[in-house]
Amino acid sequence: MILGKVVGTIVATRKDERLVGSTLLLVQPVLPDGEARGGPIVAVDTVDAGAAETVLVVSGSSARMAAGQADRPIDAAIIGIVDVVSTNEAP
Repeated sequence: MILGKVVGTIVATRKDERLVGSTLLLVQPVLPDGEARGGPIVAVDTVDAGAAETVLVVSGSSARMAAGQADRPIDAAIIGIVDVVSTNEAP
């Protein structure tokens, strides 16, 4: 799983017909402290995530196992909205 922050939306007027009706969001992977790591990814939203929310993303075959995504050509899916991240590290 990938921890990420929603940083934008993607609008694609022409896409595979199996993606019609799907919301595509731009997600920046982050470390538990919120620091960005790597480049942003495009993910299908399965949980109605909003702008600037912290989310859980799955990729690869796991993304296609997310609710309603079977047989769709996707590589990443948002499967959860994170309420709190806590670690045992000292501040």
